[in-house]
Amino acid sequence: MTEAFTDRKEEHLKRLVELGIALSAEHDIDKLLEKLLLGAKAITNADGGTLYLVGEDDELHFSFVHNDVLNISMGGTTGKEIPFFPLKMYDPETGEPNHDSVATHTALTGEIVNIPDVYDVKKFDFSGAKKFDKEMNYRSKSFLTVPLKNHQKEVIGVLQLINSHNTGADIIPFSQDSQKYAEALASQSAISIDNQRLVLSQRHVMESFIEVIAQAIDSKSPYTGAHCQRVPIIVKMLALSACVSDEGIFKDFDPSEDEWYTLHLASWLHDCGKVTTPEYVVDKATKLETIHNRIHEIRTRFEVLYRDAEIEYYKKRLAGGDKEALTKKFQERIKKLRTDYVFISECNIGGFLSDDKIERIRQIGKQTWTRHFDRTLGLSWGENDNIKDNLPPPPPVEERLLEDRLEHIFGGYNRGEIYNLSVKTGTLTTEERNKVNNHIVQTIEMLGCLPFPKAIKQVPEYAGAHHERVDGKGYPNGLKREEMSIPARIMAIADIFEALTSTDRPYKTPKTLSETIKIMASMKKDGHIDPELFDLFLKTGVHEQYAEQYMKDFQIDEVDIEQYLD
Repeated sequence: MTEAFTDRKEEHLKRLVELGIALSAEHDIDKLLEKLLLGAKAITNADGGTLYLVGEDDELHFSFVHNDVLNISMGGTTGKEIPFFPLKMYDPETGEPNHDSVATHTALTGEIVNIPDVYDVKKFDFSGAKKFDKEMNYRSKSFLTVPLKNHQKEVIGVLQLINSHNTGADIIPFSQDSQKYAEALASQSAISIDNQRLVLSQRHVMESFIEVIAQAIDSKSPYTGAHCQRVPIIVKMLALSACVSDEGIFKDFDPSEDEWYTLHLASWLHDCGKVTTPEYVVDKATKLETIHNRIHEIRTRFEVLYRDAEIEYYKKRLAGGDKEALTKKFQERIKKLRTDYVFISECNIGGFLSDDKIERIRQIGKQTWTRHFDRTLGLSWGENDNIKDNLPPPPPVEERLLEDRLEHIFGGYNRGEIYNLSVKTGTLTTEERNKVNNHIVQTIEMLGCLPFPKAIKQVPEYAGAHHERVDGKGYPNGLKREEMSIPARIMAIADIFEALTSTDRPYKTPKTLSETIKIMASMKKDGHIDPELFDLFLKTGVHEQYAEQYMKDFQIDEVDIEQYLD
């Protein structure tokens, strides 16, 4: 054994180790495939080769093709599309395995095939290679075809090298050492490819699951529609604008791949805590709504009072009373009942309620009607258990038209009729509003229970800050601007913008683009949202980009952004 041969062998082994380390460290599959082929080509001194991957369709797909002599490089990260059709591993008509092609044979059997000269081989069909040679003025000779086997010994791809050379540049057969080097590289690469596929598969499953959760939350309530699906779109648009900008706080904003992925997950998961919010609270469009709008129960009581007044009128008429006086009194009573019911119905709709209106609700509620049926019948076990210590008197009994009963208080909520009708702003009681706000606490707790890898551990922070305010008056943690990352502040703007422009919330009129920007400008002024981010939102036209794609035509109008910029 000559000294030169020993040195060459040591050099090959050193290079093999270096390639193995490089392949293990590579996370990009396209780059990994290139490193495999180019490394195998170099260590076996080959002209070039082809790398195939086995598809789910049982076909060998060209992934990377390279040849130094012909100056060809396609697939991988080259950006050049490979124009060749996949190789079928099975006959599409008979289903028989295809052993005519050496590449498919290796994929099917897992065998290494080392051919000194393809023109002398009859076992495999090399007509394609010969045709290629003729067109390209090339001579395909020695072939080394090696399977890529994963840890389960499944063939996931094929490495095919062509035309090994000696030191004199003559084409020679691939040596046994070259075959071993190529086999070692293929084995290590197959495991790396399989690991990367597993990581990508897990990521895909995770993303799909997250999107399913988000869609379920949106589907749970017709009033939130596609909120969880649209917020990520706005988040990405604004984050990209911040990334491109070199002004102010955005000068050093350059998220890594993991940070982009973190923001992506957080934007999809920002409202996951809503799965714990009762539907009737999320969907509460009127003050008396629970599972249904209880205004109908109250209307029925007004109907009873109407009929009681009518019966009383006719009874007194039959008893010989003064017709004119009785008729006038009856009409006044009916008019008052109608007026009172209209007022109560209007109060049931969200809006601002003054103190004098709240007092009028109480006075109307003091009217009485006679109940003739037992209201403890037909109740569930839970409802009966709730009133067991405060049973209502048996009928017939006079009851108030509107009541706040002890049994109205349960499960952390007060469903009292006067209590709910007296809500000053909107439709939610204090308890219900706290429950809605609590969805962000639930979001943080739910995400905090998930073992996010270190690279994406900020998902809970990004997702949990979209109701914080830059002046520290937000919730749940009262964070100030300097305590929130840029992605967290982006989440807040995206959440507000989507909510204001949404057209699938029956309890509110969708805002036009100009109305939305005016409201958000006020929020900027009041210390609610980040001023620099909001200015960037306007200056880069994110509001217009989103509007063009996702808002209704009637919502899109002109916005003079200059009046809102600092």
